[in-house]
Amino acid sequence: MKARAAYQLVPFAFGVGCLLVCLAAVEVLIDRGAINAFIVPKPSDIVLSFSRVFSDEHVIQRFALTFGEAMAATVMLSVAGIALGVLLHRVKIVRLATETWIAAFASAPLVLMYPLFLVMFGRSAWTIIMIAFVSALPPVILKTLEGLTGTRAVLINVGRSFKLTPSQLYWKILFPSALPTIFVGVRLGMIFALINIVGVEFLINFGGLGQLVNELAERYDLPGTYAAICYVILISVLFFIATERIERWLRPGT
Repeated sequence: MKARAAYQLVPFAFGVGCLLVCLAAVEVLIDRGAINAFIVPKPSDIVLSFSRVFSDEHVIQRFALTFGEAMAATVMLSVAGIALGVLLHRVKIVRLATETWIAAFASAPLVLMYPLFLVMFGRSAWTIIMIAFVSALPPVILKTLEGLTGTRAVLINVGRSFKLTPSQLYWKILFPSALPTIFVGVRLGMIFALINIVGVEFLINFGGLGQLVNELAERYDLPGTYAAICYVILISVLFFIATERIERWLRPGT
């Protein structure tokens, strides 16, 4: 067990070391004038601004708001996206009629429709959640469909040989086999959702970390702006850790 833990620690340490080397290189390049300090602040200034931004800008409340919006959108798109993916897999005519449209929908810049969502939901957190939900839904649907369609025929034949019902075939063979691909879709959806949440917060100037990035940028507080962006990255990291733990719980053998 200790050897395994040490083995897993090596990639993490290597990643952290590479990050520190890159930050040190940026610091040196800024000092020498190779990178414009009015565009990219020194990494040391960003680090020093974390405590200032945290204490002066109510980061906990803003972080909680953005995190809550991202959580609500993720739960909604996971439930709806997986259900719709199963529907497309089971009903061939629906899949043939809509799969291309869903794929095209995934590349559409739906964030530009925020005025319509403002009319429907008002200037509230629900506007942000619904834009994130709609924008992030296609990858979950498509990856669920991909995972179910890609289940090996031999597994399905084994299930049929045991006279499993269609429901049992889904829950005991198709769904467990598709789980890795489904979680890829959920992670992609989370990325799209978080991008849209922060972007709409920035656009409509409504709470959360997106509004904080907007305010600090308008004050031309570059170190603070980059620090706020780092808090957004922290939300993404927390979500990825959570999805990995949920996947391991659902697939204990992995």
